[in-house]
Amino acid sequence: MTKQTILGRVTQLAKANINALLDQAEDPQKLLDQLIRDYTNNIAEAEEAVAATIGNLRLLEQDHREDTEAAQEWGVKALAASRKADELRAGGRTADADTFDNLAKVALERQLQSEKEARTAEPTIAAQTEVVAKLRTGLERMRAKLTELRAKRDELVARDRSARAQNQMMDAVKSINVLDPTSEIGRFEDKVRREEARAAGKQELAASSLDAQFERLDSLGDSAEVEARLAALKSA
Repeated sequence: MTKQTILGRVTQLAKANINALLDQAEDPQKLLDQLIRDYTNNIAEAEEAVAATIGNLRLLEQDHREDTEAAQEWGVKALAASRKADELRAGGRTADADTFDNLAKVALERQLQSEKEARTAEPTIAAQTEVVAKLRTGLERMRAKLTELRAKRDELVARDRSARAQNQMMDAVKSINVLDPTSEIGRFEDKVRREEARAAGKQELAASSLDAQFERLDSLGDSAEVEARLAALKSA
């Protein structure tokens, strides 16, 4: 994975619009759970990549520092060799002086090489430093986004639980209405009234039967009177 790819992923994830994603999701809670897992994994991967990028930058900085120090040391050696050559030449030892001048030249060549390597590394170090800074910023945003995701999930779960509790309460209220004890009493009262009416009907039926029997007795008495009066006429 290249630095550009790492930076692109971190930037893309850090800029993700959570609310827009939730609006498009069929199951927001599942989406948030998946996003949290993805973000956690991506942050871990990005941290490793950023650590490696920082490590490479530190190596470049170390090499640059060593090249700079080497250039300074070769400069000191070149100066020392040149002074020694001047001292020998002043003493008439021309051949030895030339040797030290040659050593000074070699030191100066090494100094130039070290300076060149240091200058060559500087643009790369500057670019790497900028990349690391952006990666650090992106990582911090991703961590903030992960905190936001977790807060959103907790809020959504709490709202879901509250909604479920309210629905359960409403279902309980509905069941109470369905099983209204006053309606049961009303039905029982209707049953009692029917039983009372039935008893009254039986009583009324029994009373009408008794009246009929008395009426029959009365008619029998009249018949007996008629027969008695007929017998009296015959005997007169």
